[in-house]
Amino acid sequence: MSIKPSHYEQLLCEYSDRLGAISLLKQHRSYLEMLPSLRRPEESLITLPLPVVKVRQPQPLSESRLGSPNIQEAIQLPCDLAIIMCDPEWKIKLGSDIIVFIHRPHEYFSHLLGRWRQTQIHLDKDYEWLMPMKEAHMLSEGGEKVYPFFVIFEHSLERIKKGLKGACLPYIVQQSIPEESENILESISESQL
Repeated sequence: MSIKPSHYEQLLCEYSDRLGAISLLKQHRSYLEMLPSLRRPEESLITLPLPVVKVRQPQPLSESRLGSPNIQEAIQLPCDLAIIMCDPEWKIKLGSDIIVFIHRPHEYFSHLLGRWRQTQIHLDKDYEWLMPMKEAHMLSEGGEKVYPFFVIFEHSLERIKKGLKGACLPYIVQQSIPEESENILESISESQL
């Protein structure tokens, strides 16, 4: 059985919700322990599905003037979800960011790994997250450290699991969604066409 677009869509929707993201982090203990408050986990993170960052690049010396700002460019990252840690009391963004990559239908290991490498390149510069309206007031400077997290399916090719293991990248194997849910998702997507 191959991975269907509905499998990917289901997980993206599931993990975009804060409670879904917490259940994802529970499957990798060291990431769960990054939450600032385990008593109030849903207030300790923000999920950004298909995230966008504003990357700041200094102007070249020939074009810069005293006091002129850096050039900002908005970029959609090639990841599926960013999980941003925040303090539940002070409502400010904290330290590290977890970047989630969900294995997409017909995606080879080189493409999956390439999405992580592209994300590393973009986040190696000064950047800030474009936050949801509800959290737009938060300072959203880039994290101290960026951690990858891969979600693959039980039907993903064995070489993808082997490649992630060989590259020492953390991943979980997600069980496929039930057939009934699959049919509902497919009928919904077909009716929208």
